[in-house]
Amino acid sequence: MTGVLPAGPVRAVIIDLDGTMVDTAGDFHAAINAMLEALGAAPDMSAQEIVGYVGKGSENLVRRVLDARLPPAQANSRFAEALDAYQRAYIAINGRYVNVYDGVREGLDTLRGMGLALACVTNKPHDFTQPLLAQLGLAPYFDLVYPGDAFPYRKPDPYPMLRVAEAFGVRATDVVAIGDSENDARAARAAGMRVLAVPYGYNHGQPVQAAGADAIVDSLFAAAQLIRPHATPGHTMHRAMSAASN
Repeated sequence: MTGVLPAGPVRAVIIDLDGTMVDTAGDFHAAINAMLEALGAAPDMSAQEIVGYVGKGSENLVRRVLDARLPPAQANSRFAEALDAYQRAYIAINGRYVNVYDGVREGLDTLRGMGLALACVTNKPHDFTQPLLAQLGLAPYFDLVYPGDAFPYRKPDPYPMLRVAEAFGVRATDVVAIGDSENDARAARAAGMRVLAVPYGYNHGQPVQAAGADAIVDSLFAAAQLIRPHATPGHTMHRAMSAASN
């Protein structure tokens, strides 16, 4: 671990999904190459290249892949077709090639045991997010789940982070966000929240050490241990799922 968590009460925690709780690189790899094949392009994109594009939503992912694989005119004219092909492929394989990272379940158990409110905020679309959380047995841990299409704005915009604090009835300064990328750190910082980052995720292919987190933690369980001295239960929303998560 490097860095420290600044002093102050912690009443709620926001946790990212892809690259933070779940390694979904295999699903992205399969769905993107199925999309390329449907477009008549060579389905030969590596998982390493694909995860460098992950983190800003499906539209951005598809756009980046098309820009890398097709001439500019085709990348623009075939975007809608490609996005549809990608979404159909992803829904078909969602959760097939994923793994929950070590320490995630232990971390969630620990945070829940502290009486803290938990939210999952991800740029992943609702139709991918909810089935995956349910399939992996992670959904019951969360009071709120805000997918990437829940609001007009997504990370790195602070909007969904602020909506979490509002829903829980806590100050933004009483919330800690945990993620794997600059998107997570920027959104949390702009909202006035503290930030922890895990080093094993995606972060657009860049070292997470430069993302601007207060501390880098080895796992979600390590994050929970760092939060423990600051844990101060007192949110006003308890075990109620958001309309956006239904």
